[in-house]
Amino acid sequence: MQHAPKDTLPTAGPGHRTAGVDWARDDHAVAIVDAYGRVVERLTVAHTAAGIRDLVRRLAKRGTNEVAIERPDGPVVEALLEDGLTVVVISPNQLKHLRSRYGSAGNKDDRFDAFVLADTLRTDRARLRPLVPDSPPTMALRAACRARKDLVGHRIALANQLRAHLQRAFPGAVGLFADIDSPINLRFLARFDCQERADWLSPKRLAAWLASVGYCGRVAPATLHARLAAAPRGAIGEEGAAQAHVTRALLAALTTLVEQIKALAEQIDEQLALHADAHVFTSRRLPLGRRQAAPGRHLRLRRRLAPRQPLGGRPLPPRHRSRPRPPARGPDPRPRLAVRDLALLAGRHALRPGPAPRTPGAPPAGRLT
Repeated sequence: MQHAPKDTLPTAGPGHRTAGVDWARDDHAVAIVDAYGRVVERLTVAHTAAGIRDLVRRLAKRGTNEVAIERPDGPVVEALLEDGLTVVVISPNQLKHLRSRYGSAGNKDDRFDAFVLADTLRTDRARLRPLVPDSPPTMALRAACRARKDLVGHRIALANQLRAHLQRAFPGAVGLFADIDSPINLRFLARFDCQERADWLSPKRLAAWLASVGYCGRVAPATLHARLAAAPRGAIGEEGAAQAHVTRALLAALTTLVEQIKALAEQIDEQLALHADAHVFTSRRLPLGRRQAAPGRHLRLRRRLAPRQPLGGRPLPPRHRSRPRPPARGPDPRPRLAVRDLALLAGRHALRPGPAPRTPGAPPAGRLT
């Protein structure tokens, strides 16, 4: 759904009534308030076709034509819009802060949230905007993007599961390539799914296999083979065969997910190219394969530029500012205590000055010579 222009809600009259619907999976709590904020009716409807029809009928019976809800889509929103009602969306984050208007408990309660939605629509209608149904191309594009997002979440979870399994069964394949779900790593695991098959590899054989699958060559084959050799040994024998079966099962599921995500990405690109509002959707959109730049990255890049640039000449060398090193620490001038001194300090007896140490060969103190 998309929002309409601002200030499109009509002015509320004396007999105006608003409703709030707290959406849930099984049933929905509904509250209807009048122009003075008093509750007219509370009800709960089931999330079924009959329950949604009963909701629309009860709202029409009470003369309510404006409804506030937390989500902008779904069967409830579609039924309300088809019946000609005005739907306003108040996000869950806003609703969380709006609860403090009516109490300090802040607990989550469906009946109370429905009342807060209805009363907020009554009091803050100047800052709220109704929903307008989206066009079919926009709805199809949203469905494809949502499906791709869900599949990416499943791919991450399955990749973590495969990594945890390989750490027990075949540790050498865990850190061999950059990503566990990269195409080259999936090809490698499909060919060498256990420790015994990886033992067949040598630096030359690994280089020949990488060349046959079109490896980009970012890491040298000798380095990759050294990683395999340095990793802990995996399971072999009957245990290795059983672990390889699990590896192949996880690998097949992960490969299917990667292919489906790629197909959905191509479908999204085609839908965007044919969409009338593609310039709006792609104004700040990066390709699906690239990652978002970190906040403040342009500032860091700007700091790396040369501080001065002459006009029409060669760039001046950058000024290097070396941080001064702290002065070297010398020996501690304070006297140190011996072990016997520490034992003396730990005792309970009073401390008295003792006699001065006598030099060897000198007469005792107090004796005349």
